[in-house]
Amino acid sequence: MAIATGWRINNWGEVFSGILFILALFACVVLHEYGHALTARKYGIKTRDITLYPIGGVARLERMPEKPIEELWVALMGPAVNVVIAAGLFAYLYLTSSLVPLSELTVASGSFLERLMTVNITLVLFNLIPAFPMDGGRVLRALLAMRMDYVRATQIAASIGQGLALLFGLVGLFGNASLLFIAFFIWIGASQESSATQMKNAISGIPVGRAMLTEYKSLSPRDPLSRMSQLLLAGSQHDFPVVEDDRIVGIVTRNDFITALTQHGEGIAISAVMKRDLPEVDSYEMVENALMRIQESGVPALPVTHGGQLVGIVTAENITEYLMIRSALRASRAIVAPM
Repeated sequence: MAIATGWRINNWGEVFSGILFILALFACVVLHEYGHALTARKYGIKTRDITLYPIGGVARLERMPEKPIEELWVALMGPAVNVVIAAGLFAYLYLTSSLVPLSELTVASGSFLERLMTVNITLVLFNLIPAFPMDGGRVLRALLAMRMDYVRATQIAASIGQGLALLFGLVGLFGNASLLFIAFFIWIGASQESSATQMKNAISGIPVGRAMLTEYKSLSPRDPLSRMSQLLLAGSQHDFPVVEDDRIVGIVTRNDFITALTQHGEGIAISAVMKRDLPEVDSYEMVENALMRIQESGVPALPVTHGGQLVGIVTAENITEYLMIRSALRASRAIVAPM
């Protein structure tokens, strides 16, 4: 009985030690992301949120730095935090003569601080792989962008990342399944980064007035939900501006309408459902600014005004359709031109 009790105590001690190690690991990942976030703040860029994943974390910035040198510093400051943590732990272990051979360490056993130091070194090496969405991909792009066009730099960095993904995937097929997951992660990240940069380049310099919806229906705050039901069924418009005394006072989205309809029926007023205090977009502003505000607000449609008057609605869908039309027209001109 005494032996069994001792085993339980030791076992629980290992469990608590494991939990503590995982918490310490996540703390290091959070500090890594704060390295990015605080450096971005220095350049006037806010961080929307920090998301933790099993293989790391992501600090979601409102936008990427415009200057390559700024992106370089933002990308490097995350791994730099882990370097500082690892160096501090090494100094303590060395000064206290607590270092043990790495062969004596495992994921779940061995010197707690030395394991934490090793994990931080691993985080640095992993994040500096020159592939999106890791920091190394952004470092590579920033260095390339100092010598060439930003879009071209992104395409080269994305291609290198996808090449590494194929290599990891090939190695993973012959014994290391975790590399297959990493390969997939890198491939998707590289594709998304390349597409996002091309999209940003495509919309650069386009005023909102060209891509906004100009034929639309509006609602009054006093209208019942049944009025929006009629408008939804009568056309293809999904989100409706709410206007009172020729002023835009809110937006009703289709999702909010469906939720309110389910909970309260068609009798309640639009004023109880609409979103208020939304950021407005001027028709002379650039499309990239409108997209940024749509993303920041979390609302699929924003009112477009000029001189205080509502002149349209802008949505991500409308912008995409405009780009598709413009791309098709360019393609048609390229075909006709040689003739």
